[in-house]
Formats: sequence, structure tokens, C-alpha cells
Amino acid sequence: MKDLHDGHTKCLLVQTKFSGFSFWNYQEVCYMVGAKYPASSLGLLTVAALLPQHWIFRLIDENVEPLLNDHLKWADIVFTGGMLPQQKSMLNFIKRVHDLDRIVVVGGPDPTSQPDVYLEADFLVLGEGEVTIPMFLNDLQKGAKSGRYFSEEKANMLNAVVPRYDLINFRNYLMIGLQFSRGCPFNCEFCDIIELYGRIPRFKSNEQVIKELQSLYDLGYRGHIDIVDDNFIGNKKKAKDLLRELKTWTKNHRYPFYFSTEASLNLADDDELLQLMKDVDFRYVFLGIETPENDTLILNKKTQNVNKPIENAVEKLLSYGIVSNGGYIIGFDSESKQIADNMIDSIQKSGICMAMIGLLYALPNTQLTRRLASECRLFQHASRSIGENDIDQTTSGLNFITLISRTEILKNFIRVINVIYEPSNYYKRVVFTSLNIRPHYKNTPNFKTRLIYLRSFLRVCNRVGFNSATGFYYWKMFFTVIFRNPKGIETAVNLAAMFIHFQKQKEYGISLMKHMIGELEKTGEKAYYAKMMENNQRPD
Repeated sequence: MKDLHDGHTKCLLVQTKFSGFSFWNYQEVCYMVGAKYPASSLGLLTVAALLPQHWIFRLIDENVEPLLNDHLKWADIVFTGGMLPQQKSMLNFIKRVHDLDRIVVVGGPDPTSQPDVYLEADFLVLGEGEVTIPMFLNDLQKGAKSGRYFSEEKANMLNAVVPRYDLINFRNYLMIGLQFSRGCPFNCEFCDIIELYGRIPRFKSNEQVIKELQSLYDLGYRGHIDIVDDNFIGNKKKAKDLLRELKTWTKNHRYPFYFSTEASLNLADDDELLQLMKDVDFRYVFLGIETPENDTLILNKKTQNVNKPIENAVEKLLSYGIVSNGGYIIGFDSESKQIADNMIDSIQKSGICMAMIGLLYALPNTQLTRRLASECRLFQHASRSIGENDIDQTTSGLNFITLISRTEILKNFIRVINVIYEPSNYYKRVVFTSLNIRPHYKNTPNFKTRLIYLRSFLRVCNRVGFNSATGFYYWKMFFTVIFRNPKGIETAVNLAAMFIHFQKQKEYGISLMKHMIGELEKTGEKAYYAKMMENNQRPD
């Protein structure tokens, strides 16, 4: 067997496909600005940096280019990893690698959560790669041909490596990911982040983050950086310290980047933090809102959102030039009969344009999954992605017996997405956002990028401005914003472009939900549940 550890090993890293109907897969919008996909795989870039650097690396992202057999034949060893929505593509990929007699190494969140699904892989490197990749490499050096590696130990983020950003073509992506911390201090019942990474946030040093930014800068990248932390403000003091250093660095480098991230709703409580984010050009924040109903938040341990008016928080962020995206969930045991109307009202009043509406999903190893299993409500193979419709939580979910009528939940889902992504309602939110935003952008595009933006603007005008369903609303919005808040026009056009994706996803989601409702009405919910629970073992 070839010496894979010490020789000039050819290592292929492959990001497998996400569905074209995923909420995050807005490829049509990407094409308008000359990109192919929203974001690259930060996980695989980090893996490459953790492997022996005398190896020869190549990265293929199936979301931006086809994976050819010649790519696999070139490699001595192949790595992949990913999340639950990629489960099916990863399993197909493992088979394809083996058909060409190559070794495949698999890791990432879904294999870590349910390794038994991935037993066909030669090596399973689970948990945090900083801890388990050295264990794998030690066995590889001894000539091992297979193995499974896991540790409860959490990585020391102060020893984090700089991802191998040089392995990707920046032009393929709208944004590049960067990680500051892992873990979240909150205790939401349905969340798997605290199970995978713990409730004590761990942070890179400010110097490490600056080093990664410098690496991107030196490689010639300019533009959008997404800080991929599941809660950027898990420790507000640490976040503020980073932002202060980032402010100095970005100013000295003439503001080469602008930023987005994910945070909890209490971000809006801290004006000092928001000012620091404004100073370094944060433009987007994804807020985990989940539900507008306080009783449901309390029962699901999302207490950090209780009694926080969503519209006030969103408007506060807009005053600092930050657009809010929002995540909502339907299907909680305790939600009211008015949940659809309450959610629509929350979204319309707050002006959140990019609202991700998901069905509650019992992710592996979460508190929710353990509770449902103890109540004998969890489906057999609850987290196996086996159907064509298993895409992400916007169309998959409810992998358990619901206390509320399943048909009623699906009808609520249809009602919400049908109303919020109806053109007139969507454009009302665009107008609200664009009139209330107070941008103070620091990052300014160069001449070439300005030409790309102009081309993109013309494409958006052509696509939505001369479309019978959206044309009236688009031009009304455009001239309203131009005359009343011209600084908001960039935001307005960007959000108008995103409607192309949301309209497509809405149509797919409604079609799928109607099909599910038809099947439930044909078989009856009781018979459906009996089938889905078949062979489940009751606890003693």
C-alpha cells in the first residue's frame, strides 16, 4: 500500500451537492452577479489546513462544478463532510469513490451526529477535526486502511489553523466564510449546536482572526465575509474586543471587506456593540426568531427571545445599517391555533424580507429528540435522509408524532409562505427595510466591481422589472426609495433579486405540502403514524 502519510499524497476534498430548492441555495441570484454559489465550504478548507502540508491538495465543490471520474482517479485519498441536508449526496458520493477503488474519509456535523449512517466510509473522523484528525493521521502512518475516530474533547480555538483559502476560486462565491467561535451559551431544546460544540463558547484570539483576514487580503479577495458563528454574540465582551481590533485593521487596509453573521435577538439591546459592528461594515444578521409566541419560546427554552418585540429589534438594527434575516419554525407542540396569522403579522410588521420558514425537525442527539423518544413519538430512522424531498428544514421536518393535527401544521406552513412571498407583501417589506435603513458603508467597490454591479442591476431590472407578476411593485419600490432614501437603493435592489429565489422556493414548498396533505387525507393521520413508527421500540 502506498505511504499516504509521508509521501506526496494527492488529496481530493469534495463538497457534495445541496438541493437546488434549499433556502440557502439561491444560485439564480448568484448568476446575476457572476458567481455560481452563495458560499464555499469552510469546513473542508479547515480540514486541508489540518492535514500534512506536504500533501498535494485539490478541492471540488459540486455546487459550482461537476465532479469527474478523472478527479477521483487522480486522488490517492478523498475527503468529504457535511450536514444533514447533504446526507443523501454524501452517501452516493461514498459509493462512487469506492466504485473507483479509492479511499474515502468522512466527517462533519451529520456523520458526527449519526455515524452509523456512514459505515461504508473507510475512515470516519468525527467530532472536532483539530482533535480527531491527528488520531486519524497517526493510524494512517501505521498503514491503517480503515478506522473511526471520536473524542469528547473540544478543540482549543487558540490553536486554530488558517483555512486553505487558496484552494478555491473566489469568483465562484458571493461570500467567504470565517469562524470566530464555536458553541452557544443558550439552551434551546431543538438546537444541535450545543450538543456538537457545547454551551461554553470558545474563541479564536483577535490576532488569529486578523491573520485569517490578512490571508484573504493577500490572496486578493475583496468583498463579503460571513462570520459563520452560530451566535456571534455568545460572549458580548469577546465580540466587542474583536470588533475594536477589526476596526483598526480594516481602516488601515481601506475597508476591503464587509460582514454578515448570525446572532440572537438580544443583539438589539446593546448600542455599543451595534456601533462597533457599524464601524467595521456589518450589513446582514440572521436572527433565530423561531416564533412570535412567548409561551412556545418558554417551553422550548428559547428564553432569550421572550418579551422582545421583534419589530423594534429589527428597526434598531436598520438604524445601524444592518438588515435582519429571520428564522421561523412551525410545528411546536404548544403553538396556538393563530400561529399562521401571528407569524405573518410578525414578519410583515418587522419588515423582514428574507424569512426562513421551517418545519420543526428533531435533529439527532438534541434535547427535543431525547424527549420525543421518551414519549414514543419519534419516527423510526427519524434523521435518515432517504427521499427526494429531504432538502432542509423548509420542506423536511415533523419527523415525529405531532400533538397538533399534522394536516393543520402543513396548512399553516402553506398559509405563511403563500402570504409573505406574495409579491405585494414582499415588496411592502422591501420598501419598509429600504426606507428605514441608515447605511454607512465603508467597503467601496473598485471600478471593475462597479461594472459587475451595474450589469447585475440591469439583469435584476430585466428579470423582475419587466415581469408581469412583479414589475409594478418593483418600479414602485424603486422610485419610492430613490426619492425618499437613496442610500437604501442598494439594499432594495438586492432584496428584489432575492425574491426570484423565494418565489421559486415558495412554489415548490406549497406543491410539496399539498401533496403531503393529500396523502394524509387519503390514509388518515393515525395510519400514517403507525407506518412511520413501525418497528420502533418502546422504552422499558
